Amino acid sequence: MTRILIIEDEEIVRHNLIELLLIEGYETLSAADGVEGVQLAQRTLPDLILCDILMPRLNGLGVYKALQEDPATAAIPFIFLTARASAEDLRAGMSLGADDYLTKPFTSDELLQAIAARLQKRRALVSQYEHKLEELRQNIALMLPHELRTPLTGILGYASLLMEAADNLGPEEVRQMAEIIHQYGERLHRLIQKFLNYVDLELASRDPARMQALRSHVTADAGASVAHIAQRKAAEAQRHADLQLDDLPEIAAQIDETHLALLVEELVENAFKFSDAGAAVQVSSSAAAGWLQIVIADRGRGMTAEQIAQVGGYVQFERWRYEQRGQGLGLALAKRVAELHGGKLRIQSEPEQGTRVTATLPIPPPPTDS
Repeated sequence: MTRILIIEDEEIVRHNLIELLLIEGYETLSAADGVEGVQLAQRTLPDLILCDILMPRLNGLGVYKALQEDPATAAIPFIFLTARASAEDLRAGMSLGADDYLTKPFTSDELLQAIAARLQKRRALVSQYEHKLEELRQNIALMLPHELRTPLTGILGYASLLMEAADNLGPEEVRQMAEIIHQYGERLHRLIQKFLNYVDLELASRDPARMQALRSHVTADAGASVAHIAQRKAAEAQRHADLQLDDLPEIAAQIDETHLALLVEELVENAFKFSDAGAAVQVSSSAAAGWLQIVIADRGRGMTAEQIAQVGGYVQFERWRYEQRGQGLGLALAKRVAELHGGKLRIQSEPEQGTRVTATLPIPPPPTDS
């Protein structure tokens, strides 16, 4: 059933709209002000939003801007409802990209026709998204063989050497070669898992039901989870002495444990991978105004502004400089995880100076009294 969110501070108008849309077979949600409306939209991801312009706390223009900043809600059809807004307000709303506006009083037919037109536009956009997703599948199919070549070459090369020279190798030489083959195998496994995670996140971003389900999960103590993951990645990199764990408060985050782990693993792994042994990697977090910020900072190679701008797709930076691969994909994964949960990823970096990555995630609202 098509779900429509009504953001309207006038109770009579709000109830009349709900009644009309229910009669027409729509599912409805409602909010009495802009702040509540933004939160409800991000939590439920409706198919269309009807929003008054003149409201307390946050007006309709502010609502639209806030929803446009969230990739999960940016494409939701948005119709302004107004009685007294100036022509300047209406022009501002339309210039921001709103789909339509209706001036009160409007008839039921006018409202229903506007809704039908915008829902049809949404269906067309979904079709375009599906086309882009198919392009993504094709691009990955082209990239994957190239990325698999290096670890596969190592595995096959050392395996062939073992078979050809087995009679002339001592136990220690056999053990060393087996260890190298195992390392290449682990590298291959990690690379394949990154690709699978990336594809899964892209699929989730096209599925409103999955998006809504993702945002319903909570990690009760995100600080403890971040600390545990950072310590594990430091141990894997054999750089436990380089890890600096700053204040990690005990606070909940609106993200499930699995995706929080994926986000932090990619960021901490990159920090160790692209900085030298002995250089500090700092992990900290803080909470303010309903948001949890997780910060990972290193003193490694750093990135240019152009490289930062490319994060969001599959990009590898100066791959010939490093034994390990996948910095661009790792950052893209972390960015996608944050966005799918209503957050964002910010990268600050200077070449040869290091990188500071801030992942911002929503803190779940406190439970309401029943």
